Amino acid sequence: MQNNQSPLMTILHRLAVIILILALLAPLVGFFINAFAFRWFYPQLIPQEITLRAWENVADPNSKVIEALINSSVIAVSVTIISIIIGLPAARALGLHQFRGKTLVEFLVLAPTIIPGIAIAIGLNINFLRWGLAGTIFGVGLVHLVPVMPYVVLTLSGVFANYNPEFEEQSRTLGAGPIRTFVYVTLPSIFPGIVVAGLFAFLVSWSQYILTFLIGGGRVITLPVLLFSTASGGNNANTAAMSLVFIAPAVFILILTSRFLSGNSAAIGGFGKI
Repeated sequence: MQNNQSPLMTILHRLAVIILILALLAPLVGFFINAFAFRWFYPQLIPQEITLRAWENVADPNSKVIEALINSSVIAVSVTIISIIIGLPAARALGLHQFRGKTLVEFLVLAPTIIPGIAIAIGLNINFLRWGLAGTIFGVGLVHLVPVMPYVVLTLSGVFANYNPEFEEQSRTLGAGPIRTFVYVTLPSIFPGIVVAGLFAFLVSWSQYILTFLIGGGRVITLPVLLFSTASGGNNANTAAMSLVFIAPAVFILILTSRFLSGNSAAIGGFGKI
């Protein structure tokens, strides 16, 4: 098919893309400059001095950045894996089947995104204190599942809504068992959707502050909790360096999974070829 776009429209389209990229990168550039700046005050255009002092503070064991990075990674990865394991059966039921009360079930799945997070945390904190889960990494991971599950279930249900289960029936007819059918037929078909759902799960868990702060009780230190504490100290360089540490893993994972976010991905509904 020939491209009938005029040269002017092509230029405007590219200009819009460039402006969008610059708008997205501008905060990162500001963080990067501040992370190495020393004695940079308004109305100075450039810092008076470039230093690694902020990064030395970040690398200092007393800053607890390494501990927070490990805790955030363990919690986010665990929540991602558990949410996908739990969400797959629910998403398959919602995506493939029509049943009475389906609308109500979908509303209940969405409920955690409607209710304020602080209300959920305060309500759960009472029971978590009674069960001995408050102030533990396990307890924080459990409470992270509350805001994560809606994204996982709804993303995967959209994938299953475009999935053709006849391929599984053909596999079973040819003698494959349930496990082999899932591994060789179902999983390859829905894998891009799983990656997208996992990306949402990781980013939502990675950025949680209120739930972590209230359930963790100050004993579970993650990067968002440490970042808010650093920002309240008023040191722009330390805050900028901490922000870059916080952003880097999420950007790295987003780059790794970016090819699954395109319109040609099976996560969007292209199940014609298996």
